[in-house]
Amino acid sequence: MNTKYIFVTGGVVSGLGKGITAASLGRLLKNRGYRVTIQKFDPYINVDPGTMNPYEHGEVFVTDDGAETDLDLGHYERFINENLTQNSSVTMGKIYLNVLEKERKGDYLGKTVQVIPHITNEIKEKIYGFEDTDMDIVITEVGGTVGDIEGLSILEAIRQVGLEKNPEDVLYIHVTLLPYVFGSNEIKSKPTQHSVKELQSLGITPDILVCRTEQDIPDNIREKLSLFCNVRKTSVIQNKTADCLYAVPLMLEREGLAREVCNHLKLDSYVPDNSKWEKMIDDIRNIDKDTSVTIGIVGKYTKLEDAYISVMESIRHAGFANHINTQIKLIDSETITKDNVSDKLKELDGIIVPGGFGSRGIEGMIETIRFARENKVPFLGICLGMQMTVVEYARNVLGLADANSAEFSDTTENPVIHIMEDQKQIDQKGGTMRLGAYPCLLKKDSLAEKIYEQEEISERHRHRFEYNNEYKERLEKAGLRCSGSSPDGKLVEIVELSENEHPYFIAGQFHPELKSRPNRPAPLFISLVKKAKELK
Repeated sequence: MNTKYIFVTGGVVSGLGKGITAASLGRLLKNRGYRVTIQKFDPYINVDPGTMNPYEHGEVFVTDDGAETDLDLGHYERFINENLTQNSSVTMGKIYLNVLEKERKGDYLGKTVQVIPHITNEIKEKIYGFEDTDMDIVITEVGGTVGDIEGLSILEAIRQVGLEKNPEDVLYIHVTLLPYVFGSNEIKSKPTQHSVKELQSLGITPDILVCRTEQDIPDNIREKLSLFCNVRKTSVIQNKTADCLYAVPLMLEREGLAREVCNHLKLDSYVPDNSKWEKMIDDIRNIDKDTSVTIGIVGKYTKLEDAYISVMESIRHAGFANHINTQIKLIDSETITKDNVSDKLKELDGIIVPGGFGSRGIEGMIETIRFARENKVPFLGICLGMQMTVVEYARNVLGLADANSAEFSDTTENPVIHIMEDQKQIDQKGGTMRLGAYPCLLKKDSLAEKIYEQEEISERHRHRFEYNNEYKERLEKAGLRCSGSSPDGKLVEIVELSENEHPYFIAGQFHPELKSRPNRPAPLFISLVKKAKELK
């Protein structure tokens, strides 16, 4: 079977759910037995989101191979349950960088370098990059909306793919908005018509319209869209707000999205096996909504939920596994002081201090960790949260009042978190962070081993600073056990308190939220919510 290409574009406004639509379609096609991967093209000029402010772009999702990517890749992985790679996240910055490097090396043999064909060829190279793999279907989401000047070269490239491949091997889906005007009590199709007209002017005629709407689409509107947008009436797909994010694939299945895709791409496996996904959604809907646990995320980027989207989804996944409703409370660590910490956190059944960079809000995180430790509140520290756990314990248990991370203080006499000597050498050569999946060995009979139920795990990282082993003996003697480490023993990956001292107190240098799935939640989150439920 030839590789099939599906392109998902968006129109009218951003935030309509192109990523969820692409991810949901990926799940439906996987449920038909096809091997599916998804990639995202972002039109911005940044090489990747790694250096972008979380308030600009939300969280940075990290793949196993160390790519810093758009948060949509998190949705893709959670829906299709595939570990994606750096080829699944492409920005125009990366495209231009590659082209300019080739030009400097003389790869273009002195020719004038232009958007067409050089930029578009580079884009197509990323699209066709999956042809030598075992994937049957490549779903490509184009970021932004049709008409954005920075995305024009991407649209031109995917137009060319439609020319270069067989008609039955390429499909264009356009996600658009059908606004409901309450004054006239009717759905308006004109924004969608204009968006499709704009797309057609660029040489792309959408095969399927996925229409975001809060109201059921009347039959006459479907007919109107079919006529004016040149798509079959059966290919006008309604996408209403679902009661559960993970129910969207089943809703789109009922609307006929996968059926239309199979018809166009001439796919033989029409009949899906959605039974496992349906059972998962039924179980989620049958959770008792009257009983819940409240998990607080105490971090520095709380003004934008997308900054912690994977952490929040992992909490929800853990709620599914424990058959309990989870309430999530975002708390700005900058607002927490020694005087108000009790009032701020007293209603929480569990506490998470997540990752981040920079010194803002650090003292509030340390006070939060102290509160969780002293008041026996189930606690999970993630990356920066793990580092601040070490700092808090060193200050308040070991009595090292100036203990700190070398990231935040170059004068502290007790840098319990620091950059290792060999890491400094790497930095001088241009490396900056430990990125991607790394193995971790768990100590026998530790809390970590009980949680993971295995002796070796692999989790994804995104950080520069490490636990300072010079303090390891003193910290462990005082009770903060190092229960996970790199295979060579040089890097501490997990610290914990014994279950005799605290019901659930553990922190990891990695980001467990990046591998959590609705049908396979991250173990550290499952155990956090389980303990919160038990102590409720």
